Amino acid sequence: MSDGSNQSGQPIALRLAERICAFDEGSATERALSQARTSIIDTVAVTLVGIPEPCTQILLKTPGVCGAPGKSLVFGTHVRTSALDATFVNGTASHALDYDDFSGVLGGHQSVPLVAALFAVGEERKATGKQLLLAYLVGVETEIKLARAVNYHHYDKGWHPTSTLGTIGAAAAVAHLLRLDEQRTAIALAIAASLSSGLKANFGTMTKPLHIGHCGRNGLMAALLAEGGFDANPSAFEHHQGFFNVFNGPGKFDAAKALAGWGAPLEIEEKSIALKQFPCCGSTHPAIMMMLQLAREEAIRPDDVRRLEILPHGRRLRHTNTPHPQTPLQAKFSVQYAVVRALLDGAVRLKDFEGEAHLEPAVTRLLALTEARPHPDMADDSDKQWGAEVIVTLKDGRRLSRRVDDLVGRGGDNPMTQDELWEKFSDCAAHSLPREQIAPLFDRLETLDAVSDINQVTQLAEVNTLHTGRSKGPISFAHRDEQAAPETTWVP
Repeated sequence: MSDGSNQSGQPIALRLAERICAFDEGSATERALSQARTSIIDTVAVTLVGIPEPCTQILLKTPGVCGAPGKSLVFGTHVRTSALDATFVNGTASHALDYDDFSGVLGGHQSVPLVAALFAVGEERKATGKQLLLAYLVGVETEIKLARAVNYHHYDKGWHPTSTLGTIGAAAAVAHLLRLDEQRTAIALAIAASLSSGLKANFGTMTKPLHIGHCGRNGLMAALLAEGGFDANPSAFEHHQGFFNVFNGPGKFDAAKALAGWGAPLEIEEKSIALKQFPCCGSTHPAIMMMLQLAREEAIRPDDVRRLEILPHGRRLRHTNTPHPQTPLQAKFSVQYAVVRALLDGAVRLKDFEGEAHLEPAVTRLLALTEARPHPDMADDSDKQWGAEVIVTLKDGRRLSRRVDDLVGRGGDNPMTQDELWEKFSDCAAHSLPREQIAPLFDRLETLDAVSDINQVTQLAEVNTLHTGRSKGPISFAHRDEQAAPETTWVP
């Protein structure tokens, strides 16, 4: 790989800033805008389901968090606070259940570092929906271009790219929303490089979603400081003690890839971008899909299983090899549990990661018969990083299997349908919002381009008290049509 030396003499942060500032409405295709809307809808959904979670509630009760009133909403509550604190809480909530969209190239989740910050500062600055969409596209582009420069070494070394690269992506997105000039945008990126952090050692704990609240807040902070005249070293990326050399090491990155092909086409349009159909680590999804397919096509009954083998791509297994999860969070990072649950129920749902679902006798019986190991035919340096094979040996001696070589969630040629997106949204939102607010919020988000003030959206995510009840089952499209939002109801 390149040592990242800069032949032009111009700092990388400034060259990135040129691209960020040049990005405008004409740079975004309809496909990109459509994908951005879908991703933002999905992120709002997973934020709402994450608000009642312990990690978010502990954060809300921590002295100093949300201590000052402001204009930015903590979703699913009546709390309005500073943009920094709202980003911190909403960002943490958005990743609490690990149900958010992800990117195979990033090796993480591209939307959650951005959306909380953009909504929070957008409320303060009365940004339009179109401005938020364009800023979101800039953030995703920045994150994934940087990922192309540092992965997979960055990921394998133990950094959590959602957080390390998301901090910089959030700074880029907010800088675009605030319309900072090239110099100040470059400074925002350089500040963000110093505020970047996140260790994969904390996967399966509350600290993983805390990474997201922290990185969104830090990215927003970097942009606000730059706007106010703060300074930083524009060479913070390529410096011998800068981001690339410290986080990856000499010879372990290719800085040119952070700049090449910027926006042509946009990264959001790539097939490696995907939504999650299942509320657990994305690395488990190829194996879940193969188990569901195998069980359905072969009519496998759990009681007939003698042995279950799971062979994911090695990179997918390193952080999901949890044979006997002891907590719901550990269960989200257990490919063994996720596949067993798929076999038992023919589905993997939110309720499967609540309470003691992972300790049910039928689950523990099958986990004792399950082995997971890296697939011998799926190389670490392959272009296909999201494969898995599931093999079931039955008591009658039959050995059945299904394999996929590259399946990155629901995206590319296999996107979620509108019905599936609505079902996920309504199921998630019901954990924090009264039933009657869910359809109007979904409808408003679907027409985000036309929103003249982002407060028209967030007012529909505000409630007087924490909503701990849950609607019985998904809300139908008929209900949605009955509850369509009016053209504008926000009063400044």
